[in-house]
Amino acid sequence: MNPAVSAAPPQRWQSGVAREAPQGAATPASGWLGLQRGSLTVTDDFAVLDDPGEQEVFTRALDAEGGSEAESLLVVQGMHCAACADAVESVLTALPGVQQARVQAASRRLTLRWDRSQTQLSRLARAVGEAGYRLLPLQQALSVSERQRETRQALWRLFVAGFCMMQVMMYAWPAYVTSPGDIPPDIEQLLRWASWVISLPVVFFASGPFFASAWRDLRHARVGMDTPVSIGILVTFLASSAATFDPTGPWGSEVWFDSLTMFVFFLLGGRYLEHKARDRTAGALDELMNRLPQVCERQRPDGGYESVSLRRLRAGDLVRVRAGQAFPADGALLDEVALVDEALLTGESHPVTRSHGQAVVAGSFNLGGPVRVRVQRTGADTRFAQIVRLMEQASVEKPRWAVLADRVAAPFLVLVLLAAAAAGVYWWQIDHTQALAVAVAVLIVTCPCALSLATPAAMLASAGALARRGVLVRRLQAFETLARIDAVVFDKTGTLTHDRLELDALVTREGVNREQALALAGALAEGSLHPASRAIAASAASAGIALAALAGHEERAGQGMQALRPDGSWVRLGSAAFCGVPVRPDEGDAPQVHLGDAHGWLATFRLREGLREDAAEAVSALRALGVRTWLLSGDRVMAAQRVGQAVGVDHVVGGASPEGKLAELAGLQARSLTVAMVGDGLNDGPVLARADTSFALGHAAPLAQAQSDFIVQGGQVMDVVRTLTQARATLRTVRQNLAWAAGYNAVSVPLALAGFMPPSLAGLGMAASSLLVVGNALRLSRR
Repeated sequence: MNPAVSAAPPQRWQSGVAREAPQGAATPASGWLGLQRGSLTVTDDFAVLDDPGEQEVFTRALDAEGGSEAESLLVVQGMHCAACADAVESVLTALPGVQQARVQAASRRLTLRWDRSQTQLSRLARAVGEAGYRLLPLQQALSVSERQRETRQALWRLFVAGFCMMQVMMYAWPAYVTSPGDIPPDIEQLLRWASWVISLPVVFFASGPFFASAWRDLRHARVGMDTPVSIGILVTFLASSAATFDPTGPWGSEVWFDSLTMFVFFLLGGRYLEHKARDRTAGALDELMNRLPQVCERQRPDGGYESVSLRRLRAGDLVRVRAGQAFPADGALLDEVALVDEALLTGESHPVTRSHGQAVVAGSFNLGGPVRVRVQRTGADTRFAQIVRLMEQASVEKPRWAVLADRVAAPFLVLVLLAAAAAGVYWWQIDHTQALAVAVAVLIVTCPCALSLATPAAMLASAGALARRGVLVRRLQAFETLARIDAVVFDKTGTLTHDRLELDALVTREGVNREQALALAGALAEGSLHPASRAIAASAASAGIALAALAGHEERAGQGMQALRPDGSWVRLGSAAFCGVPVRPDEGDAPQVHLGDAHGWLATFRLREGLREDAAEAVSALRALGVRTWLLSGDRVMAAQRVGQAVGVDHVVGGASPEGKLAELAGLQARSLTVAMVGDGLNDGPVLARADTSFALGHAAPLAQAQSDFIVQGGQVMDVVRTLTQARATLRTVRQNLAWAAGYNAVSVPLALAGFMPPSLAGLGMAASSLLVVGNALRLSRR
């Protein structure tokens, strides 16, 4: 970071000119001032973006060895369409030090990769400000105050447009219900003057965002979606004003104040509902990213508590979390018990109980009374931060169809302007009083808002719905691939089975019953962390058996546990050789643990990998969806076949090395199968990357998660099936949206060219088209 950054005086952006703040001028605590879009005035303290403490929230280093490359996640305000996204990307990619800029039009998120040694973030923000947009850190843009400000502005403009529209319609109504000559000329002229006066707030206030956006695009030689809209509003108002001032002039005596105000009201109403729908579409993503508290209570050395910012927390601090608050960091519980909502990690709505010393994670909620937590990990090191990074990647990605729609939108707008001009010239020769109305209707009806929203709205809605279930989407494009898979390949251990053992059968010698064997074995196993010992101890605990009294516990690595009875005789739990038990030839390959004493063999515990409760159900559901299933495991062939038969997969491949797994997967793809891989282990990283699409379970190794498209937080195999059905529904919705957008233009444009669609009806149609697309996408969030 350049040392001069912190010493430089704060820079303000105001009225299109970068100005240095007066010496001693107060800078707001938040670092951000208001935006007055109507007057094209932006007053941002750009220097705040260069503050290292502020950057920790929205910027991460890409080079772990202290390099200068960084990635920032920001929100672009002032965007309304795909052309705006292209404009912001063009401005940023032309600047030195910017390696990549990607803007998602539907969510207005910007992923910016830049080099700290070549530029400063404030310079980039200032350049975007010169282009007429505004950059905000994600957390700032998602704040309650920012949302309320945007909503108030939109509602106020909508109210003015609606109130004036009703007044203008009242004055225009006599002309619709009377015959020519029934209204005296002076009264008719008075009604027009009244309509003109009432239309002024609609044009100069309510329509302000359209004009501001269009002027911004024209100044940079671009054509945005607000350009035809603004031309239509301006031309209609000027022509109607000319007819009002001079009824006998060349523009004729026809006025369209009613159509003008109605169109602006419909368009503002549509954009307001679209704005609310977009917030709801990405609501789960936003709620996830913004759920940590801004401050927390940290214990002082004297035992009292003080409120501090989360960025001031360090490992080892003791914090107090009140009921209903989110845990600010990963840590260990210091109180006896806490009731915690961990839906963020598991997707389950049921709270869990955490005991003294157990881990609690940032972002989960404390549902009981106040509890104390010893902080272990903060900031970017927490599990919450990892989840947020995954969600951020998904929210800024552009699906392939969305990229195609964005590319089509800009040239389509140029064709719209040419078509409107041609229609106006043609109709001027036939009936000059209708030429203006036809040209305006063409400008309005062909605005490709619905086309640019069709794909991202649907995919973001699905990503939000899955996030509420605990399934994180790393790549939106993966929805398209997942929807057309015809084969799913499962890893075995930790995927179809739990990563722990469980007791399958217990055989005892004559005179020793089950309870006695479990009492002895449970007492030996309770102090060991070995998976076999934990399985036996869990079985004894679940059976409610009182453990035998043993002393002198000793664990011998690779052999087992030994302890002494009250009479001084030894008892052992472990391998056959350690317990002095002869190996039986019919034992098979299932893991076994033996119990013996000085008199010989006492019992044998046969263990197995516990199948996930929903594994068989998931495989059956995939078969019902027409998807074939494989089990691909590095474990022994017999163990893999036993699990494969239990869950009902179609094909089992065991004993596969990582290279063998890659070869098997490549063989399936060579047979023209589209394959989804489900895994969790470190050795699954290569096959997860090679598969057409992939799933990693929430407890998976970081490498496995980094190579996957979907992360199943709760580890439920049925979530793979639910994600598949969601992906298929998403692609159906995308196709429906694109078909509607194309069909709407195919029907409406000829009607507008033929003069059968007035500007007011064109405005209603355009707003309805965008709302239908977004509303259709919202159905996915309720699946």
